[in-house]
Amino acid sequence: MANAKEQLRELLNRLPDDCSIEDVQYQLYVMETIQRRIDLAEKGETVSQADAEKRLDKWITK
Repeated sequence: MANAKEQLRELLNRLPDDCSIEDVQYQLYVMETIQRRIDLAEKGETVSQADAEKRLDKWITK
């Protein structure tokens, strides 16, 4: 895995030259969120589809 500086350089190279600071911040947020979820999944800290559906049933009005 690339270190943080390398990841940031790769991100900046992918973004258009006219991107805003907000664009960069959003992309960093997305990258970090995805990485956190991957780390949780690798540790086995996930919710099954059935459990997720049960949780959603409490929120969804029918």
